[in-house]
Amino acid sequence: MKYDAIVIGSGQGGNPLAYALADLGQTVALVEEGPLGGTCVNTGCTPTKTMVASAQVAYYARNGARWGVRTGDVSVDLATVVARKNKMVESFRGGHEKRVRDRKMLRLYRAHGRFAGPHTVRAGDDILESDRIFIDTGTRPGIPPLDGLDGVPYLTNASIMELSAVPEHLLIVGGGYVGLEFGQMFRRFGSAVTVVHRLPLLLAREDDEVADELRKILEAEGIRFLLNSRPSSVRHNKGTITLNVETPSGPETLTGSHLLVATGRRPNTEDLGLEQAGIETDDHGYIKVNDRLETGVPGLWAMGDVNGGPAFTHISYNDYQIIYGNLIEKKSLSTANRIVPYSVFTDPQLGRVGMTEKQAREAGRKLKVGKIPMTQVSRALERDETAGLMKLIVDAQTDKVLGAAILSSEGGELVQILSMLMLAGQPYTLLKGAIYIHPTMAEGFFGLMDSVKPVE
Repeated sequence: MKYDAIVIGSGQGGNPLAYALADLGQTVALVEEGPLGGTCVNTGCTPTKTMVASAQVAYYARNGARWGVRTGDVSVDLATVVARKNKMVESFRGGHEKRVRDRKMLRLYRAHGRFAGPHTVRAGDDILESDRIFIDTGTRPGIPPLDGLDGVPYLTNASIMELSAVPEHLLIVGGGYVGLEFGQMFRRFGSAVTVVHRLPLLLAREDDEVADELRKILEAEGIRFLLNSRPSSVRHNKGTITLNVETPSGPETLTGSHLLVATGRRPNTEDLGLEQAGIETDDHGYIKVNDRLETGVPGLWAMGDVNGGPAFTHISYNDYQIIYGNLIEKKSLSTANRIVPYSVFTDPQLGRVGMTEKQAREAGRKLKVGKIPMTQVSRALERDETAGLMKLIVDAQTDKVLGAAILSSEGGELVQILSMLMLAGQPYTLLKGAIYIHPTMAEGFFGLMDSVKPVE
């Protein structure tokens, strides 16, 4: 069967591209062996943030006295939380299924896609051909080579969201975004939580002071961290998991009821037959692309997590925008120098964009830096949610924003104001004269902008 386009994978880049091309009257084959919507809808953003919201409600209920509100004993019905999450996932997934059904030019193949040649894909028993093929197969949890892990019923980011009862003690291997979000979530649900992290600081991509502040916030909620530590072996016996860990102070043995492995992601490329198409991958299995997301084989593109770019849903969607803009609208778009805001959905959230101070210094930039604690923001004081800080990195020669970190309530929303300033190429001083609604968290930018000073 010959098509104008083949899309392998129905993630947040593949789906909108398939819809857009079909709406232009092109024949499109969408190949997907799993549920529509990819990681974001099924095991990523949609379900996790739905459950994070439930955990925040539990936290407020349990700590109501802090705001003068009396509550009784608080417990979490995890089965109901999961049912709410499933309903949300089914709604989002159902939306994609309807969009596929509504498009006569789009045919869905419920099968594993594998290249049989540069422009030929086998989908189950069907052979599909096209001059243009787009790969959007995403990633899956990366499982480390830990002694004994094969004999342990460990959890991943997907399976942990199917638990029907709150774990008594959740052990987490990995202190990245996934480990921290689930760690705080289940601590708020009522679990004891211990996180084992191989580096001396959490969130290696962030400035030390930002990562350290978030650690202190999570520790205040009762999460225990073993930093600069490595698990050496793990065993399971009669419902108890024993994790042996090498720590800076010597070996330590942890016991828990559940184990979450959150040590990164691996690309879904091993069984795509990429060698049949002549597509190259890097040492980690990610598909190599240029800044226009072309693979090097004419007519073949890779979008989303599988190409090794920033692993965020909004980046997958931006990959679609770049490909569609270049291919259909005849623009000249690329990933070069794109501004990437993102958020870690702990509470408080860590909203981030651009360079950290550490990265800017390593690049040899002359800097101005602004920083204020959230205790200086009126709205944060009124809400009694003063944990965190705001930090701004500025080019000393141009006064343009190089990056920012907002660790606060709704930090992910706030940082996008600074992201837009960067996108517009305007100096930070523009926000010094802005009018902010009083009282809002954004009003804290007055103090942040005033705090900007040259640094050595």
